[in-house]
Amino acid sequence: MTTSTGVTREATPEATATWPQALAWRMERQLLDPTGAAPAADVVRRLGAVLSMDDSLADLAVCTRSSTARPGDLAAAVADGSVIKAFAYRGAVHYLAPEDAGIYLALRSAGRQWELKSWVDHYRLGPQDWPDFRAAVREALGDASLTVTELGDALTRHPAYAHLRTVFDEGPWTLLKPLSWQGDLSLGPLRDGRITFQRLDRNERWAGIPDLEDAGPRAVAAYFRSYGPATLDRVHYWLGNGLSAGRRRLDRWIAGLGDGLVPVDIEGTTAYAMRQDVESLTAATPSEVVRLLPGHDQWVMGAGTKDVHVIPPPLREAVTRKANPVLAGGVVRGTWARKHDELTVTWADRAPAAEGIEQEVARLGDLLGVQLRVRVEGHGRGSS
Repeated sequence: MTTSTGVTREATPEATATWPQALAWRMERQLLDPTGAAPAADVVRRLGAVLSMDDSLADLAVCTRSSTARPGDLAAAVADGSVIKAFAYRGAVHYLAPEDAGIYLALRSAGRQWELKSWVDHYRLGPQDWPDFRAAVREALGDASLTVTELGDALTRHPAYAHLRTVFDEGPWTLLKPLSWQGDLSLGPLRDGRITFQRLDRNERWAGIPDLEDAGPRAVAAYFRSYGPATLDRVHYWLGNGLSAGRRRLDRWIAGLGDGLVPVDIEGTTAYAMRQDVESLTAATPSEVVRLLPGHDQWVMGAGTKDVHVIPPPLREAVTRKANPVLAGGVVRGTWARKHDELTVTWADRAPAAEGIEQEVARLGDLLGVQLRVRVEGHGRGSS
């Protein structure tokens, strides 16, 4: 395999596995089969990132992977600093582990979007202004958590930033995102339902932003360890499209892993895994576990909705639109929706044994504190 940088990588498979084995290994890595008793912060660390588009879904993504986690644990973890919320993948807010977050934020800031002419012209802040602006933001936050309005009031009292008043009034998200990427601030606990920001360096668990050439290989290896075995295009999807790391940089970091990255033949597809994981991967037993996952769960976000081994093409549009996926053996086989105490499972493919569905519905009901009635539809199934 020759990368876009001209680096040739030996792609002769050193091991062989089936897709059911690969997905079973990945389910174990992502705490889906078996689940453990890890606290919310450890689940986030294992996944690398958890999308915060809808906090109820983020809670469920964590809770479905742990026998001890419960809704509200993520908010509590943010409050105690064991988890942070920051703008990360695709500019959206994600939960991250403070010890590891700097790896991903280093990649996100590598594009230096705040130096683009359109950005500079709009905000009237040039690259030479950025260090002082960042310092002013940190000074304004101090040891407090401030709402957007409070942060805007504090900053625009500075004559140099008075022109940003309109920006804060209309919505300063694009302005604030690079401050998150560079480790100046993170989102704090909600205050009366309003978003707050706080200094990231006030979190004693925060490990800082490493050098890009240190962060890159670590991010690539972490992806293979939680989302592998994976083809190289999946790495580019997750760290390139998601974090704007840049194709040439990614190719260089992948090549730099050398013999630590092993090509694996999976039913005719060459995928890659870290060498330390090959033995457990090839010994994995296919899973038959059913899991009810929330929309935009990391199982589908990390692989990408174009991965047909995880999401069959007929279900791609629904999953992309945040439908709740039903996982059977690691493959999305249908979707589910809840209305009050009734949960409807709609199958697009062969349905697993009723016992597996009922057990998972009972588990979800326990998490939500609701006794759920299940209705199974689709693919020749009637209601039950």
